[in-house]
Amino acid sequence: MALVATEREFSAYGLSHWLVLVVFAAGAALVVYVGRRHRSTAHARRFSRMFAVTIFALTLADLLYEMFPASIERSVPLHLSDLVPLVAAYALFFHRQWAYALTYYWGLVLSTQALISPALTGPDFPHVNFLFFWGSHLLVIWAALYLTWGRGMRTDWRSYRTTLAVTAAWAAVAMTFNFTMDTNYGFLNRKSDTVSALDLLGPWPWYLLAVAALLAAVWALLTLLTGWYDARASDRAGPCRVGPP
Repeated sequence: MALVATEREFSAYGLSHWLVLVVFAAGAALVVYVGRRHRSTAHARRFSRMFAVTIFALTLADLLYEMFPASIERSVPLHLSDLVPLVAAYALFFHRQWAYALTYYWGLVLSTQALISPALTGPDFPHVNFLFFWGSHLLVIWAALYLTWGRGMRTDWRSYRTTLAVTAAWAAVAMTFNFTMDTNYGFLNRKSDTVSALDLLGPWPWYLLAVAALLAAVWALLTLLTGWYDARASDRAGPCRVGPP
């Protein structure tokens, strides 16, 4: 029975997926609470750095796991989901604005897509691939929430432009690699084999234009959101400095 359960295929909105969503909600509330409670203390710095090390260690283990056996289709870290955990770990450890901005925009918009339409095929929990997939995505989203609504970091229009430029550069590199090696990193050269939001946006290459427009619009709204949130906070409490210690 244990062997059968281990080899059961993951199914979107099956029991394991719903449990992941519960874990996500609980973890999101926890990291925001911890960040707010210890925002300006040495404990906050220790927690943030431990958080960073956890993400980095998981990401390194995941990358090594994908190397054995090595495959040109999956072993090259060119998915944004491969890059954003490293950026999130850097943002948590050093609190650099550019890294935080990428974590905020990529994490809250792109990584959250895994919660809705997970591009996960293969065995269900507790298979290592299941654990790496969900661990990576959840930790990145929690990092964005922690830094923003826990530690008080904020984006601005400069961060917005930086994220657009970095994302465009990544897309150019990934597409060039895909065309050269006949791969599909970032789902830039064809859609995912699993059901996803891309299915609503037309055929290739038109869905890429739709995705670019949607990302630019949603990221702009997220930039306005933090400004609106700070304006309301200022109205309630008066002028204050918002940002990490």
